[in-house]
Amino acid sequence: MREFWVASGHHLTQRGADNRLHVTDALILAWLARPEVVPPEEACPAELALYAKLQAAPQATVTQAEIDAMEDEDARENWTFLITMRDRLLQAGSIEDGYLALLRDGVRLPVLFYNQLVQLILRNALDGCEDTRVLRAAELFFRPQRAHVNDDALMLADDELVEEIEAAKDSSPLTAMLGSGVEELDVLGDENGWTYWSRSDAHTMVLPFGSDPKARAALGTVIERFVMHLLGHAVVVTPLLDVQDVDLRWFVGLDPVGTDIGNALWDGAVPKGKLVGIFALNFVSEEALLPAAVGHPVYVLLGMGDDNVIRCKPQNLAMGLPLAPVSQRAAKASGNV
Repeated sequence: MREFWVASGHHLTQRGADNRLHVTDALILAWLARPEVVPPEEACPAELALYAKLQAAPQATVTQAEIDAMEDEDARENWTFLITMRDRLLQAGSIEDGYLALLRDGVRLPVLFYNQLVQLILRNALDGCEDTRVLRAAELFFRPQRAHVNDDALMLADDELVEEIEAAKDSSPLTAMLGSGVEELDVLGDENGWTYWSRSDAHTMVLPFGSDPKARAALGTVIERFVMHLLGHAVVVTPLLDVQDVDLRWFVGLDPVGTDIGNALWDGAVPKGKLVGIFALNFVSEEALLPAAVGHPVYVLLGMGDDNVIRCKPQNLAMGLPLAPVSQRAAKASGNV
């Protein structure tokens, strides 16, 4: 199997018999080594002491009093977030189940933390995948994408990379004169797909979302694998070009703009924002669905903000599908419904 997304830290986890990723000391130590976590030289004794404690025993119990003793307010907040995430994942037993528990309990964490968990989950779900379009499309779930138009087709590039390119152009008149920019990035295709493996952590390839049907289908595959791995439900996801017969009885916004568009259409209002993709999601077995959802596809809407950035929220898939409560499913299976 080929390697990809090494920066996710998946090699520091342990895959269990349930095919879930389990948190290890090595993974926690990698989190502790992140620049936003490492205490600065001027950090207070309480923060330095907690850092040293966790370096020696990454899964050691941390009390709120240890965090409250820190002098810096930002440090207290950062450590609260990190320890909350660590403890929730350890308590749940796996990264996947911990992620779901965090979502269901509405735990507030920085977007960066949730993106790290989604990348790990997808790295596990897509292990062994040989389709580089699918892997590149999966990056939408944990890295914002900047859209631009090339030859009348919508292209998606990594937003952080685009910001770096724009900053370089602003700081260098020569670079600006030469025209080096997002248009110079490699567009993923059949001829250069093999190069993705060596540059997956650099996020330097553009996804031709508007011109390549395989790229849109790849995002559908990502949704399928994500739902199956995380929730255990097999689904078939199809990108749509003709939306005339779409009945938004059930929909999930894959990003905030997609959600707003769906809500506006549902209310009969004029939607704001740009809809860049719509997918029909059908469950292979409808036994787990709410009765009102049986026989109807769930439409997944992908939108884009005024800044031309797509910020996916895969948690909407985890929480927004019309699944019946587990208790209701159990009663149905036993013949009590």
